[in-house]
Amino acid sequence: MTIQPRLSRGLVIGALGVVFGDIGTSPIYTLQTVFNPDDPHPVPVTSANVYGVVSLIFWSVMIIVTVTYVLLAMRADNDGEGGIMALITLLRRSGPRSGRRVTLALAGLGIFGAALFFGDSMITPAISVLSAVEGVKIIEPSFAEAVVPSTAVIILLLFLAQRRGTAAVGRLFGPIMVAWFVVIGALGVAGIADHPSILAALSPTYALGFLAGHFGVAFFALAAIVLAVTGAEALYADMGHFGRRAITWGWLGLVLPASTLSYFGQGALILSDRSTVRGPFFLLAPGWGRIALIVLATAATVIASQAVITGAYSVTAQAAELGYLPRLRVNHTSESTIGQIYVPWINWLLMVSVLILVFAFRSSAALAFAFGMAVTATITITTLLFFYVARARWHTPRWLLGAGAVVLLSVDLLFVAANLTKLVHGAWLPLLIGLTAFTVMTTWQRGRAIVTAERTRREGSLRDFIGGLRADPAGTVLVPGTAVFLNRGRENAPLALRANVEHNHVRHEHLVILALQTEPVPRIPDSERIIVDDLGYADDGIVHITVRTGYIEQLNLPAVLDTLDADASEGPLDLRGASWFLSKIELRRGNAKTMAAWRKRLFIATSAITADAAEHFGLPRDRTVIMGSHIEV
Repeated sequence: MTIQPRLSRGLVIGALGVVFGDIGTSPIYTLQTVFNPDDPHPVPVTSANVYGVVSLIFWSVMIIVTVTYVLLAMRADNDGEGGIMALITLLRRSGPRSGRRVTLALAGLGIFGAALFFGDSMITPAISVLSAVEGVKIIEPSFAEAVVPSTAVIILLLFLAQRRGTAAVGRLFGPIMVAWFVVIGALGVAGIADHPSILAALSPTYALGFLAGHFGVAFFALAAIVLAVTGAEALYADMGHFGRRAITWGWLGLVLPASTLSYFGQGALILSDRSTVRGPFFLLAPGWGRIALIVLATAATVIASQAVITGAYSVTAQAAELGYLPRLRVNHTSESTIGQIYVPWINWLLMVSVLILVFAFRSSAALAFAFGMAVTATITITTLLFFYVARARWHTPRWLLGAGAVVLLSVDLLFVAANLTKLVHGAWLPLLIGLTAFTVMTTWQRGRAIVTAERTRREGSLRDFIGGLRADPAGTVLVPGTAVFLNRGRENAPLALRANVEHNHVRHEHLVILALQTEPVPRIPDSERIIVDDLGYADDGIVHITVRTGYIEQLNLPAVLDTLDADASEGPLDLRGASWFLSKIELRRGNAKTMAAWRKRLFIATSAITADAAEHFGLPRDRTVIMGSHIEV
């Protein structure tokens, strides 16, 4: 069952403050970038090209954002959670057995798409804030030297504020974004009033005519036009924070109309005065209002960064639960909306990466060459996965899927091809970031499988171990109290339990073997969370408990067991005063041909960022015992 937050005006405003910042600030730099004379493939500033570009922008936004994401992809949610990781989960659950290879290939492609999103999360804050602060150069060119350090300070403050949570940020940013969209829409109307013929570009004939009649120019222009749809994936990835309905209402009711008016107003301004192509967004405002617009634009671009930052948190948390990344510390920042999270390690990694990009590229124009590659590739992968899920999950007729896929994927691939022309001019950067993240994720998945297999071999059968303990208790001291041993399942004996019995020759009067079972859904109802099995040894005080959890949840295990103690009859178990035992694995690089040597080193290095299990599960420090073992990979 799909779980959606209850729609309210506050939720829509919160979504405006978090989700739409990226796509809503694209009008600042899109047209300026298209007609940038320093571009390797410049687009001449002619009336026909202006009409064609504005029409292409409008219809690209309509096809990619409105149709692909808002109307289609956001319906493929996983109990309210969206984003490419949710699609991968649906793919695994819905893929037919006969198409296992296809399903695995598409899942791998999806992981690469998720990896590319991390590149987007690094580039978006840098280009967005830079483009807004650069507005001061239009008013006073001598301020140019202050652009980069000012941008760095703003970005630093943005990432420091993340710990307050998405809801707090949304409440602060929401009203600002409402003002932003009203202002850019009003400025667009003023520009259109001076040259109303620009409205003719609403007709798709101008976009198609530009592509067909001036394909050489239009094709290269697509590499910049794609900037108008940056942030589309963030809408989908942030769906768990606010819900599909709030995002749909915000997009159709305010963001799309305001952005469209701004693009058309800028086009009208360029038609009236071609020299304004150097900064049509800011020059659309009257001279007396430009400083205020720069301040508002700076605030809006800070918010633009928020959309991809929160999206990165969601993607990271889901990837960790699905086994593609190590377990990281995740802070839930809302009691009412469980999808609102903060991941400290990712926050600081993004902050450092964004600052490096700002100081390395130093201008939004330089970053624009790199920006589109990650966006177009992620959009294409999302579209492909959606159509496969639609067929496997909803059994949509093939003819309907085929017709839709031909249209949407043709548009997506055209944008990908155009951005490949910028490969040597910076488009390599997001591909490099994506490839790096993809390598880390697939290496972790492979290494985790190797470690799990070896650990399973060492643990042995849980039933055999307990049976042997019952049959031959000699030499083992029975101590009072309850011990809870965290385990990976119900078939194998916890390493910590084996070590306690075989080396310390001690066992507690009551043993609880606790396994956490992550399900391919975001959340599990409390009534279905706990499964108790006495393993046939209830008289010996031994019980196995499985705690089911969704892949987006972070559980406090003592609190979960407290509810069991209160609501179930489990005999004399004193779970509130229990001792907790964790099995800690130390990884070493061995000689076995399981992975390439460099991947082994990468896997071991990645394991170092794994969150402390006691902290992750909310275990009491004064009653937690960690017993270690080492495994070679």
